[in-house]
Amino acid sequence: MTGPAADTESAAPAAPSLGRKVGSAAKWSLINTVVMRLGNFATGIVLARFFLGPEAWGVYGIAQTVLLVLLSANELGVSLAIVRWEGDPRRFAPTVLTLSAVSSCLLYAVLFAVAPAVAGVLGSPEASGVLRVMCLCVVLDGLSQVPAGFLTREFAQGRRMAVDGLNFVLSTAVTLLLAVEGWGAMSFAWGSVVGNAAALIGCCLAAPGTLRFGWDRDQARALLRFGLPLAGASMLALGVVNVDTMVVGSALDPLALGFYVLAFNISGWPVRIISEAARRVSFAGFSRLADSPKALAAGFSRALGVVMAGTVPICVLLAALAAPVVELIYGERWLPAARALPWLMALGLVRIGCELAYDCLVAIGRRRSLIGVQGLWLVILIPVLVIGARTGGIVGVAQGHVLVAGAVVVPVFLLALHRGGIRLDTVARACAWPLLGGAVMAAVLLLLERYLGDSVPALLATGAAGTLCYVLCILPGRALLKG
Repeated sequence: MTGPAADTESAAPAAPSLGRKVGSAAKWSLINTVVMRLGNFATGIVLARFFLGPEAWGVYGIAQTVLLVLLSANELGVSLAIVRWEGDPRRFAPTVLTLSAVSSCLLYAVLFAVAPAVAGVLGSPEASGVLRVMCLCVVLDGLSQVPAGFLTREFAQGRRMAVDGLNFVLSTAVTLLLAVEGWGAMSFAWGSVVGNAAALIGCCLAAPGTLRFGWDRDQARALLRFGLPLAGASMLALGVVNVDTMVVGSALDPLALGFYVLAFNISGWPVRIISEAARRVSFAGFSRLADSPKALAAGFSRALGVVMAGTVPICVLLAALAAPVVELIYGERWLPAARALPWLMALGLVRIGCELAYDCLVAIGRRRSLIGVQGLWLVILIPVLVIGARTGGIVGVAQGHVLVAGAVVVPVFLLALHRGGIRLDTVARACAWPLLGGAVMAAVLLLLERYLGDSVPALLATGAAGTLCYVLCILPGRALLKG
């Protein structure tokens, strides 16, 4: 899709040039994501072991959930035009920035007013102040959307890594300092605000001249027609991922919420490491291929194969060794979180595939399909999670997630992709070897854990043996992975 300011004479880059750009950007994005996530992982261990208990993690989980839902639509979806529309984005970027800033400020003003009511409904009245502070990130994020969009459009993931590094260092330092001083969940809130402020400054320096306000009525109308369906789909998608925290917070006690938040955060490791790295380049890459159904299908198949190959072993490892891993890393008091972890790892694997499909469908303009898929997912999921929480606690919630995702959402996404020109056999070929390797790896891990035990040397040996078996199983598909 093109906007009114598109240059009709602009042409898509040649395939080899695009391939080099995507390859280079993907490498930088993966390095960036791995480094940042490992840093966050280490920080989380320190906080969970020494400073914050399950109740504080529960409050943080509520605030983080509300923040993520707001971030899904704070800029009304218009910032994606910076990446997707053809022509010179500097012609319509000022209008994008104005829309994004105004909507973000209005959204924060509403949240500030209703924060006590929201916290009370979600079962954590003490989260009100944390919500008001943490959601300042909504405004900062709205201002950074345009310069960040230019970095994504230009595949400038090296510069993006520098920005994210600055964000991480400052946010982690502030969070740890305040946690040591006894600020509890509020330490997360102020750390996030400081980090996002640093990211805004970094994005402006990395993409100079892009933080410029302006207004064009025709551009604004076209941008809203383009962005609002995407914002709706994105909000539904974030609702799907975060409604479980709301259900657990309102149906169970704060202690159970803390355990569930930790388990869900662990299950998100592969999603954040692999999927986040891929999505920083996948949408821009799919957008360049959108006019060629054959090239798009081949590009999606290869991207899905690579993402699945990198994700499956992490998910299987954490699912099969959930209890010893949680106890080893976080301590014995967090063991109840391990009961829900295997199911949440299965959900994480499904989420990664669905997120890549989401980007592909956005790139080819099937926004209505996305709204339908996400809406159906959320409508079915809520009652299932409520029933799961009442009958099985946090394990029932995790099982309900997997049931809905596997039985309803995956088939619907496959149908949407098929209508977009990506056939089922294309998807099956991309996933076949990683899933086969994952099944073999799971069997090996469970067998070795039974005989070797769960000491640290035994876990290292078990994990190494399972990973080796996985690598051997996916070797026949290495041609697809190289592609």
